Amino acid sequence: MKKKKDIKSIKRREFLKKSTLASISLPLIFTKSNAEISTSTTGIQKIWRNKQSEMKYRQLGRTGYMISEVVCGGDPVSPDTYKQVEMAIEMGLNYLDTAPAYGRGNSEKGYGMIVNSSSMREKVFINTKISNFTDVRNNMYKEIFSSLPSDKQNKILEKAKKMRLDRGVDKPGYFYVYWPGQERSMDPSYLANAMMADYGHKVDGSAKFKEFIFESIEGSLQRVGIDYFDLAMCPHGANCPEEVNIPEAFEAFDELKKQGKVRFMGVSSHNDPAGVLKAAVDTGKYDAAMVAYNFLNDGYLDGAIRHAYDNNVGVIAMKVAMSVATQHERLKPLPAWRSEKLNQIVPGDMKTPVKAYLWALQNPRISAVISNLWDENYVRENLSVVGKKIELQRG
Repeated sequence: MKKKKDIKSIKRREFLKKSTLASISLPLIFTKSNAEISTSTTGIQKIWRNKQSEMKYRQLGRTGYMISEVVCGGDPVSPDTYKQVEMAIEMGLNYLDTAPAYGRGNSEKGYGMIVNSSSMREKVFINTKISNFTDVRNNMYKEIFSSLPSDKQNKILEKAKKMRLDRGVDKPGYFYVYWPGQERSMDPSYLANAMMADYGHKVDGSAKFKEFIFESIEGSLQRVGIDYFDLAMCPHGANCPEEVNIPEAFEAFDELKKQGKVRFMGVSSHNDPAGVLKAAVDTGKYDAAMVAYNFLNDGYLDGAIRHAYDNNVGVIAMKVAMSVATQHERLKPLPAWRSEKLNQIVPGDMKTPVKAYLWALQNPRISAVISNLWDENYVRENLSVVGKKIELQRG
């Protein structure tokens, strides 16, 4: 007779076999016709905050949150740099994104300086993330891997390499580097994936998953100085479909919701964003997602975004402007052809990062674009795209 834990592991692996079909093979046709939009989000109660006539808002899937078309990224925010965010809020922005990993908690503390009164807290939706959650799973598999003889290790490494190749997650045109070292970020996740069939029973059901989530949320609540998050994303930067189907994560969020500490669950993904988004939607557990989406990889993501929209999962586009701009010196200069292509698609005198945001917002199936608002100039420039409709040209 099989133990309950073994049955649970088998069911998990059966689901993941199906979810990997979401990985990429061929780009899909990308259209943005408003006439094609279904009414899948009707009937959900809309929740408004900081509504202003100058700003435009869209619904974040089944959450009902009516969020500003441009939302605030957490990278530039700290206890010393947050005044520009207050300016954006005055202009109608109402969604703040952060994570423990940003500035080693300083981003969350910076937002705490803004929402230190009940009146300000009620103006915005606040999202944090469970940073480094993927390490929980990966480290358990790595410990097992280290105990194996070299011949078994080599077979696992070959299996991981083949799995990535078969899924096409590193395919040029789909995979783009947005920060130094990103090329290696999928390695531990695929090592774990290659070991699941033989060693999953030693990892599945571990109490470490829930413990990590609870500790992360408690720390984030303390740093921001609030009682609850409107949304929390787990994992922060999922690398593969397997990482969005961890039952212990769902159980942890169910408990956090009952405790009133988190209202909705989301996920973010830079690597294999279409595969991760499709798998997350198929779990039925995720309410929103933040994925790397821009004019470079749009053909690969359009199907997954449609799938999310049709299932009331809100999508926020990230790494939109990083298709043509970067703050990372090691990645400069970005290839000139990117800006040239975008200038053909979106003619005009705007800066290319602003054009990138404008391009993304022409897709009515996404809820918003996330932007790092480094100073007041960034606030004015990036928020200038809200509500604008343009005819995209062939690039």
